[in-house]
Amino acid sequence: MLTIENQRVKAVIHPRGAELQSIYHKGNKLEYLWGGDPAFWGKHSPILFPIVGALKEGIYYYQGNGYALGRHGFARDQEFGVESAGADSATFLLCSNADTLELYPFDFELRIAYRLLPDGLSTTYSVRNPADPNNPAGESPRDLYFSIGGHPAFNLPLQPGTDYADYYLEFDQEETAPRWPISRDGLIETHSLPLLDRTRRLPLSKELFADDALVLKHPASSALTLRSSKTEHGLKMEFPGFPYLGLWAAKGADFLCIEPWCGIADSVDTNQELPEKEGINRIGPGESFERTWTLALF
Repeated sequence: MLTIENQRVKAVIHPRGAELQSIYHKGNKLEYLWGGDPAFWGKHSPILFPIVGALKEGIYYYQGNGYALGRHGFARDQEFGVESAGADSATFLLCSNADTLELYPFDFELRIAYRLLPDGLSTTYSVRNPADPNNPAGESPRDLYFSIGGHPAFNLPLQPGTDYADYYLEFDQEETAPRWPISRDGLIETHSLPLLDRTRRLPLSKELFADDALVLKHPASSALTLRSSKTEHGLKMEFPGFPYLGLWAAKGADFLCIEPWCGIADSVDTNQELPEKEGINRIGPGESFERTWTLALF
């Protein structure tokens, strides 16, 4: 485990999956991150790479070959190296290797950088395509296709003495946004269902996730705040540049996942071709991709 801290915030990260294990605010004396009870869901904040969600039939195709890849990809189960670490920041690095190349035939460098803020935390995902753009060996340069996303789970209720249903999400923009249902196989259905109608507020309840996650495509907001009228404590997440958002909780569990995604699960009618996958990102040889989400704890 690696611990970073400043005067007000302390975070703990495990090199396996470069996964946050704890975000504790010393001033508020509150633990914001879910503890990972395996009776409900044994994760805390996994990194979703090189896919987000499930693939149709668990398989994608690239250049005529089929590859099997489990839900949310493999990064969350890989051992990252610690590229740098300071008192209040740390960067973890995962590079393609023999194991990943069997599942995903691309060379890549994936960096996860955590930096503490005065009352919060920033998380930066950096993906680099290490292929040589000058192509000295005469081989065709290969573009890198990938999705990436966050899956942090926050304690809910956050404050002792409050209930799950005492909380709500407040979007930074008025939203008229449907939810995209998820099939039994974890795929995105072709027809949406009503969810938000000219409002900034989504009341929370455990029943809200009875049919799996709430998936939003291209919401107007790039930030939302977890609030309650019963306590002054909550959190704000900012996620500019993430075109998809997932909200989820395991059945009966006391947590809420707020998931900014650059990518999405396969649709039920996908052709399974990776370059044509909805939400896929592409970077050329020598190019990089970077996105950051931040938390403000109060």
